[in-house]
Amino acid sequence: MKRICSFSSVQLFSRSFRALAVPRSLNYPVQSLKRSSVRMEIGRNLTSGLTTESIAKPRGALIVLEGLDRSGKSTQCAKLLAFLKGLGHPTELWRFPDRETSVGQMISAYLSNKSQLDDHTIHLLFSANRWEKRSLMEEKLRTGTTLIVDRYSYSGVAFSSAKGLSIDWCKAPEIGLLAPDSVLYLDISPERAAERGGYGDERYERVEFQKKVANFYQTLRDSSWKVIDAGEAMEEVEKKIQEVVLDQVKECSTKGKPLNLLWSS
Repeated sequence: MKRICSFSSVQLFSRSFRALAVPRSLNYPVQSLKRSSVRMEIGRNLTSGLTTESIAKPRGALIVLEGLDRSGKSTQCAKLLAFLKGLGHPTELWRFPDRETSVGQMISAYLSNKSQLDDHTIHLLFSANRWEKRSLMEEKLRTGTTLIVDRYSYSGVAFSSAKGLSIDWCKAPEIGLLAPDSVLYLDISPERAAERGGYGDERYERVEFQKKVANFYQTLRDSSWKVIDAGEAMEEVEKKIQEVVLDQVKECSTKGKPLNLLWSS
């Protein structure tokens, strides 16, 4: 099998992949993402049925936690899930990669050093793993369920870019996935993360590599990001996360907020 190694080839893959993965209810051609005038409209409203922001319907919030390995994401995701459920908000916790799917099982074998894959191949598998859940993600959000997501597209791009792949190449297959309402980045130095239990069990848990990942995370930040000092006491980190997320959940569930596409402009 020939290696997929050019930006144009991954763009072709991405267009074909999204054409299959994006729900038919969206009612717009994937190719139209290239047209600037259409991109602006898609950025505001995910479906053709939402023509203005004023008619956005109440929904669940899409909350993503990102950060270096051992930054505390999984612990804080579990605490956030319990917090929101305790307040009566329908909430689910998702993790990427989702190791229960067929694609996820291949990723799991790779991460645990049980298989070897080309860097381009594993990146596309990570992306495919997110596309597997894309339709269900939209359905859950539209029916009022808030999703807490432990790692998302930002991880895929940051880690693959740290291995030397082009950041534009890495972002291409992610275009068209749902954009988070809020990204909480748990900021911690690679050296301090390495002191935490279990460090080094998986392929990418090496301090020098994690430093590169941190640099690429910096380039991906946008207005949806909130940086949380993960070196503080666990209770302080938990409190800050709750404050940010509760505002987003209330806005989405009461006022309504359009669903946007990731990196569509």
